[in-house]
Amino acid sequence: MTRPDIRVGTASWTEKTLLESGAFYPLTARTAEQRLRFYAQRFSVVEVDATYYALPSARNAAAWVERTPAGFLFGVKAFAAMTGHPVEPARLDRDLQAALPAAMRRARQVHARALPAEVTTEIWQRFRANLEPLVVAGKLAYVLLQMPPWFRPGAESWAQLDDAVARLPGFPCAVEFREAGWLSEGRAEDTLDRLRERRLAYVCVDEPQGTAASVPPVAASTSDALAVVRFHGRRRETWTRAGVSTTERFRYLYQGGELAEWVPRIRILATASRRVLVLMNNCYRDHAVQNAQDLAALLAAT
Repeated sequence: MTRPDIRVGTASWTEKTLLESGAFYPLTARTAEQRLRFYAQRFSVVEVDATYYALPSARNAAAWVERTPAGFLFGVKAFAAMTGHPVEPARLDRDLQAALPAAMRRARQVHARALPAEVTTEIWQRFRANLEPLVVAGKLAYVLLQMPPWFRPGAESWAQLDDAVARLPGFPCAVEFREAGWLSEGRAEDTLDRLRERRLAYVCVDEPQGTAASVPPVAASTSDALAVVRFHGRRRETWTRAGVSTTERFRYLYQGGELAEWVPRIRILATASRRVLVLMNNCYRDHAVQNAQDLAALLAAT
């Protein structure tokens, strides 16, 4: 039998508090290149978070390929406009900024739906083209389509996902929901079946429970090629609180027993998908890297 490809990593290798903590990178790792090379010696997968805030560049993608060993994998988070999130015009490429109406250029944020159609089309095309170095090298594991809390079940939402698939031909895509209704009792199986029909990998989540936005920790595979699990911590008091920073929202260190709950689930996912990628998104100081190492050790021991 082929050994299942189960990999554990983190949702960022450059998070500010991680760098400030001095708890993971050696003092000699002072540049982005040195940090990625160091990270890739210890993990075989990482998720790129920066591409949510600004479009990736082909130059950076080529550098990621060069700085990591053969077989290393990247998950890449879709740019905000691609998943219906607000966009900061100042972060767009300059020619795309120039293509916006004057009032929109001056705005701090613009809703994705308000962008001119030609700008939206160019965003998708550039995102796809600039990741080509990762595709050619076989290092693009998935594009993460992390949908916003207002992305609710319905025909319009499925049409939006169909549009994403059409705009990213040949790219492996993984879908994460931030609205609990998708996995509610009576709807979960339909949601998972529709993802299977589209060959979209469902992103299993571990996150705070007991809020209106809590997606249950369902472990399900909807793609025979890929399953993705993301750990967001269990800090319930900050999960839906307005004005909380990203760092505070995900500031949570899992204990061994909490991680152990996922070991049999991950093993089951590996019987349905050829590759299972587990990403720690509790990115505060060294919490994510510590828990990634903890979970990898638990999986190796079983």
